[in-house]
Amino acid sequence: MEIIAITCALIALLSLLWMGWIDLKLWILPNELVALLALTALPFHFSMDWIYADIITIMLGGLIGGGTLWIIRAVANRIYGMETMGLGDVKLMAAGGLWLGPQFTLMALSLGAFCGVLHAVILALKNKQSLNRMMLPAGPGFIAGLIIIGFYAYKDLLL
Repeated sequence: MEIIAITCALIALLSLLWMGWIDLKLWILPNELVALLALTALPFHFSMDWIYADIITIMLGGLIGGGTLWIIRAVANRIYGMETMGLGDVKLMAAGGLWLGPQFTLMALSLGAFCGVLHAVILALKNKQSLNRMMLPAGPGFIAGLIIIGFYAYKDLLL
């Protein structure tokens, strides 16, 4: 059964990397790749006999990942009077939450936001421009957070 888990994890990793590249180039997170990430979570956990998380925990992770980012998006849109983050980012974190459960999802969300800010600072310094009103896709930062926390959460599969 572990081969199913490893296959699902590899598919998830490849889909995250592919999504990150697409988001950097086209500013979009394709629904098909987000769905692939979400759909590989269930066979992964099932094949691992739910040792990492049970069905309720992974559903709660999806709700917290997507719900938290949806609330942040709604508040930011209201404050700035414009779309500040796409729904693809919300769906991405919901799908990632199915993999990570609530605690690791919150860690991935926080780390992903930090990675996004770091990305912006590096670009601002490189291009000698202000961070004020800088626009970047949010997906790559969240993807970095999901990958890093995913490796941490499932480090025993690598051994």
